[in-house]
Amino acid sequence: MDDHDLIQRIDDLVAEEHQLRQRSEGQGLARGDAERLQKLEVALDQCWDLLRQRRGLRDRGEDPDAATVRDASTVEDYRQ
Repeated sequence: MDDHDLIQRIDDLVAEEHQLRQRSEGQGLARGDAERLQKLEVALDQCWDLLRQRRGLRDRGEDPDAATVRDASTVEDYRQ
């Protein structure tokens, strides 16, 4: 997946997240929606992490394709 594809994936995930949040406005999230939202948040964190890895590798003159998707527990434990 190149940077363009990764950014498109991020945009798609953000759009779905916004749809879920808008649909639940004023009434809270249904159980299935809450679970999906949690999965979206993890997927977004993984995508952003992968994009940062790719950019870091490229900036150091290394192959951005060497970046790998890190597991959920790793990206969820990062400090903001």
